Amino acid sequence: MRLILFLLVLVGVPLVELYFLIQVGSEIGVLPTIGISLFTAALGGYLVRHQGFAVLARVRQIKDQGEPPALAVLDGALLLIAGLLLLLPGFVTDTIGFLLLIPPLRQHLIRRYVAVLPVGAGQATAAGPRVIEGDYRREP
Repeated sequence: MRLILFLLVLVGVPLVELYFLIQVGSEIGVLPTIGISLFTAALGGYLVRHQGFAVLARVRQIKDQGEPPALAVLDGALLLIAGLLLLLPGFVTDTIGFLLLIPPLRQHLIRRYVAVLPVGAGQATAAGPRVIEGDYRREP
């Protein structure tokens, strides 16, 4: 099932992008369409870089406070996905990429992701390390 979904996305997304590129190109011309695509890639790269440094500074601040920076790392992962989508040519991926650059939307997606995680996610499973608790004393 996942393989079929993956293949559908792998083939479907480029076809949708190609459709929209042809439609926009037929309305405004080839060179403006290419120019818009290059402009969105450059603008998206700049914005991702700017926000990425802010997320990196927040991760460092959280780590300095001694707390785990898991949510900030997820924020950085969404920024990475946004950057990838903005570098791909096309209007649909650019739209999704620019939406992921909106911090409140990223925070909402992170909260939704954390809410659906299983209760024991991140904890050692039965295949993980075995811990035996107990007391000890040193004898001279």
